[in-house]
Amino acid sequence: MCRNIKTLFNFDPPATEDEIQAAALQFVRKLSGFNTPSKANEEAFHRAVQEVSVVAKNLLDSLVTNADPRNREVEIERARARNAKRFGTTE
Repeated sequence: MCRNIKTLFNFDPPATEDEIQAAALQFVRKLSGFNTPSKANEEAFHRAVQEVSVVAKNLLDSLVTNADPRNREVEIERARARNAKRFGTTE
């Protein structure tokens, strides 16, 4: 589950609300062990996702670096190269 959480800091353009929400959802899924919560746990699950999203946004907004912003396309290509090396090409 959590291997899908991507680094969101120091990108140009910055991480979107959707990216932060997706990372928060993955984090709460990992902690709770629920991919989809039961009706009894649904409210607590969704509240946790919202709270983690707020905290993650605050964290990203307060971090500083002297490094140049990363390029999303370059990072995607690097990930593809790592996956091709690890799993072989699928094409």
